[in-house]
Amino acid sequence: MKCLIIKTSSLGDIVHTLPALTDAQQQIPGIQFDWVVEEAFQEIPLWHPTVNQVIPVAIRRWRKNLFSARTRKEWRQFKDTVSKENYDLIIDAQGLLKSAWLLRYAQGIRHGYDKHSIREPFAARFYTIKHTISRSIHAVERIRQLFALSLNYQLAENSFNSVDSSVGNFVNHSVNYGIKDFLKQNTNGNKQQKQIFFFHGTTWQTKHWPEVYWLKLAQKLTEKNFQVLLPWGNDQEKQRAQWIKSHWDHVDDSVIVLPKLTLSEIALQLLSVKAVVSVDTGLAHLAAALDIPSICLFGPTNPELTRPYGKNQCFINSEIACQGCLKKYCELSHHDNGVLIQPACYSSLNPDKVLSLLKTSI
Repeated sequence: MKCLIIKTSSLGDIVHTLPALTDAQQQIPGIQFDWVVEEAFQEIPLWHPTVNQVIPVAIRRWRKNLFSARTRKEWRQFKDTVSKENYDLIIDAQGLLKSAWLLRYAQGIRHGYDKHSIREPFAARFYTIKHTISRSIHAVERIRQLFALSLNYQLAENSFNSVDSSVGNFVNHSVNYGIKDFLKQNTNGNKQQKQIFFFHGTTWQTKHWPEVYWLKLAQKLTEKNFQVLLPWGNDQEKQRAQWIKSHWDHVDDSVIVLPKLTLSEIALQLLSVKAVVSVDTGLAHLAAALDIPSICLFGPTNPELTRPYGKNQCFINSEIACQGCLKKYCELSHHDNGVLIQPACYSSLNPDKVLSLLKTSI
């Protein structure tokens, strides 16, 4: 059986789709998937053994150069590739107008969310078969249910194994992303017990944890002989990493600014570290997919439906009343021992609190 998936972005959303492929693999032996995905994330689907082909798109880049010769050429290549195969099934796991628009070139029965279950209801008009799935469950479970209904198999009752699922506790979700074995083939598998990743980069300005907090946490960890790794993906993130390193008052390798890494290189590095501290960003979900103990910090965003989902995952959110406001800009601030903290919602998520939680996993 050969199917097509439309799930173009973002990084976290793509990672959330992987457990559904593992379910399908277990229920339908020999099933294969082609996957339409944004070019920046095309490494990830190929880590899963059921993915036969990745069909990259560049919607973000194409929008900026709609009429260029390069855009027209790449668009023709996409249409030719996606239309030449007669698929047994097509699943739009994105649920947006842009994804529904892409699948109109593909040949096969089209499955997706119904208008009550989808973020952009008009997109449901493009599907042959529509499925009702609750919007009040985690994104991973929504996609698993969409695949089960589309491919006509029964999911086992979801196991939610946790000591305590409340904020500030490490929990375990019974879900298999299906990528760890592939990645382990390319690493020696030796875990560096004294390395911790800081995922400090994210999209919204309001989701950034204050730089001074990253620095203080790095100082506290290095005092305990941990080595802090600082990755970066763009100039702004590189500058933040270099600022943390430059304000480190020791001339040693306790704090390391890594070179720019691909997603595959980050995944391999993750397999060797002891833990991760992260803001609300796609790389946090990659850490969860690899079962790396992680603490994810939430300020203006709501963790309930999109928090990292896997083994040894912990999230904490602000105790301030406006937490989860979903604002990309915020003027509220707070002073913490003379240091300006903005947005103010992070003032209750200080380095001491994060360190106390890390102690339970490291």
